[in-house]
Amino acid sequence: MNKSAKKAAPLPSKDQILAYVRESPGRLNKREIARAFGLKGEQRIELKRMLRELAEEGLITRGRGKQVLSGSGLPRVTVLEITGTDADGELMARPASWRGEAAPPTIYVVPERGRRPAVAEGEKVLARLKAAGDGTYEARVMKRLARAPGRVLGQYRLGPDGGRVEPTDRRMRHDFLIGKGDAGGARPGELVLVEPLHEARQRARPLGPRPARIVERLGDLDAPRSISLIAIHAHDIPTEFSGEALADARAAKPVALGERSDLRDLPLVTIDGADARDFDDAVWAEPDDDPANPGGWHAVVAIADVAHYVRPRGALDRAAHERGNSVYFPDRVVPMLPEALSNDLCSLRPGEDRPCLAAHLWIGADGSLRRHRFERGLMRSAARLTYSQVQAARDGQPDEQTGPLLAPVLAPLYGALDSLLAARRKRGALDIELPEHRVMLADDGTVERIALRERLDSHRLIEELMITANVAAAETLERLGQPCMYRVHEAPDPLKIQAVGEVLAELGYRLPKSPAVKPGQFNRILDQSRGATHERLVNEIILRCQSQAVYSPDNLGHFGLALRRYAHFTSPIRRYSDLLVHRALIGGLKLGPDGTGPFQEAAEAARFGATGTHISNTERRAMAAERDAMDRYLAAHLSDRIGGQFSGRINGVSRFGLFVTLAESGADGLVPVRSLPIDYYEHDEAQHRLTGRERRLSFTLGDEVEVRLVEAKPLTGGLVLELLSGGTELPPGRGRLRRRPGPGPRRRRR
Repeated sequence: MNKSAKKAAPLPSKDQILAYVRESPGRLNKREIARAFGLKGEQRIELKRMLRELAEEGLITRGRGKQVLSGSGLPRVTVLEITGTDADGELMARPASWRGEAAPPTIYVVPERGRRPAVAEGEKVLARLKAAGDGTYEARVMKRLARAPGRVLGQYRLGPDGGRVEPTDRRMRHDFLIGKGDAGGARPGELVLVEPLHEARQRARPLGPRPARIVERLGDLDAPRSISLIAIHAHDIPTEFSGEALADARAAKPVALGERSDLRDLPLVTIDGADARDFDDAVWAEPDDDPANPGGWHAVVAIADVAHYVRPRGALDRAAHERGNSVYFPDRVVPMLPEALSNDLCSLRPGEDRPCLAAHLWIGADGSLRRHRFERGLMRSAARLTYSQVQAARDGQPDEQTGPLLAPVLAPLYGALDSLLAARRKRGALDIELPEHRVMLADDGTVERIALRERLDSHRLIEELMITANVAAAETLERLGQPCMYRVHEAPDPLKIQAVGEVLAELGYRLPKSPAVKPGQFNRILDQSRGATHERLVNEIILRCQSQAVYSPDNLGHFGLALRRYAHFTSPIRRYSDLLVHRALIGGLKLGPDGTGPFQEAAEAARFGATGTHISNTERRAMAAERDAMDRYLAAHLSDRIGGQFSGRINGVSRFGLFVTLAESGADGLVPVRSLPIDYYEHDEAQHRLTGRERRLSFTLGDEVEVRLVEAKPLTGGLVLELLSGGTELPPGRGRLRRRPGPGPRRRRR
């Protein structure tokens, strides 16, 4: 091969291809796509296969003759999911396999012989599509494929036409009608689970509320614990452990020293939030006495030895795998493990002997990880400290507990932190800063106040030590050839980087055009924007272009942390991924019989990969449930302030309105496009902007606005806002779309 020949670029993913096709105006063929990604030889064969799969999934279409592709259309026959009805009573649907961030096209389900098809919200159908010429589609149902969800969570109330249940899912537009004999004794205001009734009774009411019966009563909506209960049910989070798993947890016993290292004289301390209920990591540090490491540190990160109690394929393991992780709400925790373990035998409570897996870390003065060693030990926590306690001691205000620990324990820990932060800055780990809010509850479970989450050096102390231990775990497993469940964070999609670069350029910042952007290049722009009026916007758009971190047996690196290998090791009480890493370390280092060895069969490796996908999904499920609960708490907190005026920032722009985050509470609400000053608004997705065609009034992600609260619904967590002031009047020609826009807000055709 000629050395001067141009090397083929990496093969893009299907998502990257799909994004490119959708972003490109007009039509494309396979050759043009291959040229855009720099693909050569056999890579083009693989590209052809991926294009065929995308077409089969209904995500792109093929024209006649050559392999001409269009990113703007849908296939003539595809699978749709029924989403409900619009304000005019027309049945709506969306492509069942829609991918990407852009909103799917509008699809109206056409009545057959004057009657709406007997399909319910949530059902999937095979349908024939016809483009209407204005960007919308008409669909004719050919076949029903899957039934609607069996049960729906909602609030029961009485109306003039009898009982009704309003769903907690804001995507469901219609209530359910409850007959006299179907209420199950429910009282108005209660949370209930309903089951839609059979088709004959649904066809009797083709429009409006659908008949259903109440199958379970869950308590009053106004009860303090109802908000997290809604989130748990809405996201199908398992809450009950099997009798076998509970019996195994109750039968667990404390661990004797045996062959473990005795770490009980080491003054390890736990540092957590004031409301923490389980303590799975403890830390300690001292100056390294090795002459070859001047100014360096020896740190120990001791983690609860969950693998000793949760054995592979046992009842506890099955329960932990099903959950994937613990889920945290302001009023409760849905634990991955029964409380007999998570809050007792696996919790590093002060003054009690606990088994641990300890990472010894030798850190250079420059923060480099010079060497590391793992051992199984028996430890005894010297103190349970909080972040605010430790920070106060560091700032010269120690209390009775931290005072004696300041010099021998806390000072060396902060010394190690200074070195680790220097290393973090040198490698250029991504440093996005966005404010976070937390819900503070009163004793009766109601919202007392909404507070900004503190960001202290004591938080960074624990974070950096945990990151270092996680790196040590990944390096050890890689060296031993053991299976490792990596925590991977891939670099952003080049198309997203290009779009972000265009937005940043308008703000006066230059992002290199190379697709191989490094975190440090983002950091330089973040640093330049500190204190500027658009600082929040810069942080938001850089965050939004990032890939989502997932679990995988393949080491793809961690872009955000700027690390070549990374795994989660430090929280096995609440994350199944960490338990897998513990078992691999125990097996590879021959630290006991309860570890795992190398894969003997391809089937084992396949199961491991499937587990990575599963726990990535359960993590997303937990995040969605926690976010939904937060939305409902905030809506409940604001429900008595209807009509109030608030300052906020635009955190999302869509063709149907603006999403605004309120500065005071962090609550998110929608400003519908119909409430904006009268105009025809064009949505520029790449620039995160909505612009009036005539008046040139523009609304952009990050803009400050003043709004009035119009509606707050604790049941769904939805807030509706009205714009009072904000936006920028653009001069003629500025901010226009560079490609043909999709359909904007308009009056419906009848």
